[in-house]
Amino acid sequence: MTEFSEIKACVFDAYGTLFDVNAAARHKQDALGEKWEMVSEIWRTKQLQYTWLRSLQDNYVEFWQVTEQALEFALQTAEISDNQLKKELMELYLQLDAYPEVAEVLKSLKAAGIKTAILSNGSPAMLQSAVENAGIAESLDAVLSVDDLGVYKPHPSVYQLAVDKLDVAARHVSFQSSNGWDAYSARDFGFNVLWCNRFGQAPENIPSTPDQQITDLKQMLPILGL
Repeated sequence: MTEFSEIKACVFDAYGTLFDVNAAARHKQDALGEKWEMVSEIWRTKQLQYTWLRSLQDNYVEFWQVTEQALEFALQTAEISDNQLKKELMELYLQLDAYPEVAEVLKSLKAAGIKTAILSNGSPAMLQSAVENAGIAESLDAVLSVDDLGVYKPHPSVYQLAVDKLDVAARHVSFQSSNGWDAYSARDFGFNVLWCNRFGQAPENIPSTPDQQITDLKQMLPILGL
């Protein structure tokens, strides 16, 4: 088991880890009806697929555009044609609900003298809006976006960005993500990784298994000795 006693920085994925990606569609249940969960699931799936495809194609656009194109696909699949609803869903994505434990966990890490950061596919404006809406800005040392690189996770350069910006070696970083593919890839890069498996996903069949699994972020504190 990897030693978590020498962690100097805790780096978090944003969407699905700190912020609930289903919140936007959930807040529009009245308009989406029984299709809201289907729309939310397709939206998220296509959002990720488009980031991977664009990275492979060397055809980067910022995450806001990817998110809109994924939503358009989801609404078309659900046979919903409503431009005003699409606009409202996109606006809600800027203010996704944070998971209940997030603020407390970040405060505990800061109080312990551990650097904290977000490392996300999100564009800077999207991340700033989400962070401000959640009221967690003061508990973060950095909010890092792939927009600085022009390539999406899980490209190794994205994880290297956290090392460079925080000036902390990978072996002293604890990385938390609820996305299995992200957690596995971060471990392959060299981070210590806690997979926040909120949704009971099956293990991925890709290299480098995360060090431990947790089901919410509060469970990371005793692992770090806090």
